[in-house]
Amino acid sequence: MAEFVNLIRYLKGRITLLIGVFIFGLVLGYPLSGDAISWLLQANGYLPEGVELIIIQPMEVILLRLRIATQIGIALVFTMIIVDLSWNGSKIISKSNKNKIKNNNSKLTSLFLVSLSSIGLGIIGAIYAHNILIPMLLDFLANDASNVGLTNTWQLQSWLGFVIGLFFGSVMSFQTPLVTLLLLRTRIISRSSLIENRGIIWFAALLLGAVLSPPDPISMFLVGGPIVLLLEVALMIDKIFTTSQSSE
Repeated sequence: MAEFVNLIRYLKGRITLLIGVFIFGLVLGYPLSGDAISWLLQANGYLPEGVELIIIQPMEVILLRLRIATQIGIALVFTMIIVDLSWNGSKIISKSNKNKIKNNNSKLTSLFLVSLSSIGLGIIGAIYAHNILIPMLLDFLANDASNVGLTNTWQLQSWLGFVIGLFFGSVMSFQTPLVTLLLLRTRIISRSSLIENRGIIWFAALLLGAVLSPPDPISMFLVGGPIVLLLEVALMIDKIFTTSQSSE
């Protein structure tokens, strides 16, 4: 608990930096959002056959670009926290115990591995969203409307907002094992407390799936399932590391 309190205090002390990173992402993301919208409009599988897009208000494109830029800013803040935690994790916990702070060479190695892992997991999450999650959910929605005799006319802002949200959610959710391992290895949270609250985490993951996807079990699992599975993978990896360290 002391380590977790120190983490909260540490992040409060970095709030100015995090706000600066968010604003940087917002400014950088707005011009990039136009290319992202063009790519999404042309991507295969994102617009099911027979679906017509409409624009109800002229501000839709601007609002979409702001939404994408905001999510880019949030992603940069999230990445900054992960990188900061990998560099200063031992510094945070040293405030509540007498553990030695890592030397700079160890920090650089940890930072490189964490950055590489974060990028790799983000790419895997984007591939999952692009090839599996988004096409399946959009086909489900289109077929569901067609089966009851409704015309598939989708609002541009709602459609792209849904797609972008799934993309963003997938990239972020695939960071679960990295964040979990960082919190466990820096002792900010304990393995026992994580296991004790496993049911709550599972419920939260499935609840997220219910919010972001159509209300059926398959869609819920497609969105929330990776979080649950990746959490279990992180716990297995941590157990392997702990067993190997105790045997040395």
